[in-house]
Amino acid sequence: MVASLTRRFGDLDIAEDATAEAFAVAVERWPSDGVPPNPGGWLTTTANRKAIDRIRRENKRDDKQRAAQMLRDGDAPEQGAVDDDRLRLIFTCCHPALALESRVALTLRMVGGLTVPEIARAFLVQESATGQRITRAKAKVKAAGIPYRVPSEEDLPARVSGVLAVLYLVFNEGYLATGPDSDPVRPHLTAEAIRLTRLVRALLPEDGEVAGLLALMLLTEARRPARVSTSGELIPLATQDRAAWDPTLIAEGHRLVRERLATGQAPGRYQILAAINAVHTSARDARDTDWSQVVALYDQLVRLDPSPVVALNRAVAVAELDGPEVALAAVDPLAQALAGYHAFHATRAELLRRLGRTAGSREAYDQAIALAGNTAETAYLSRRRDELV
Repeated sequence: MVASLTRRFGDLDIAEDATAEAFAVAVERWPSDGVPPNPGGWLTTTANRKAIDRIRRENKRDDKQRAAQMLRDGDAPEQGAVDDDRLRLIFTCCHPALALESRVALTLRMVGGLTVPEIARAFLVQESATGQRITRAKAKVKAAGIPYRVPSEEDLPARVSGVLAVLYLVFNEGYLATGPDSDPVRPHLTAEAIRLTRLVRALLPEDGEVAGLLALMLLTEARRPARVSTSGELIPLATQDRAAWDPTLIAEGHRLVRERLATGQAPGRYQILAAINAVHTSARDARDTDWSQVVALYDQLVRLDPSPVVALNRAVAVAELDGPEVALAAVDPLAQALAGYHAFHATRAELLRRLGRTAGSREAYDQAIALAGNTAETAYLSRRRDELV
């Protein structure tokens, strides 16, 4: 709805506010009037009326008068290579006139539907800073007159990196939600991220990173059925029922990884992450995982992305190859950079547990539980902590 209203009225604020108002009216009326036969159509019609009302209230502004003209059917925006409102909205929010952090935050809000607290957790920053970033980004879109369209073919390569970053974060929020007020897994977000990534690949079929991100999503999504137990507890990779993994998604993901390897081109970040997931999904049993290959791939990734989170993930693989003591020596220096990141403390807790350092492990579990928002992850961490003796 936000995407279609943005196409019609050309204003992100109007689109978002009118959508919210339509849902508010539905909450008020539907319990007594009943759900209409076409709920989506009802909501869209109501939102359009709310938007028109707002434009009429502000019709003294010339730009609002021009926006009102977009109501006429003949003024629909020119269709691009892919006719998809949400894809156009992504490229609008990811315009290079915006700082990269603002592009990602704005798109997560407008396209992914993530809340400000969820976006703040994704960035590991304060909610207030995230809200300000989104507000400034929307104002910049309006002031700069950024067009609502998929860019031309020659402009696509320069614009795609921000789009991929957004799609990856939307997917991650769906695969393992960051907040306690939502389901631990949000399949509608993972499905939408995959759908949009397929559309981007249709625009850029030769782009290795687009193919890499799609492969990464498919191989990760394939494991979702085994990710959470019936009691609502997170199941880590090592103990998942691999028979429950989706073989069709795994086959497609492996094919994409092989195709990229066959090109002989140096892989990017998403291609390396996809290759790591291909190694994991190739093993029939967790004990069969080729950890030396996983560590080698992380070594490549660290050279491209020397971030603390990548270093943490590499250390997890090192623990399987060289033992927990070596891994802990790599994890501890990340303490300052990742103090607010629950996965850092969860990793330390597991490593200390394996080393028999129970008191330190319990303390690390406590920190991880306090920071983790996902209910399934909290349940798993709590059980692991409570099992310590």
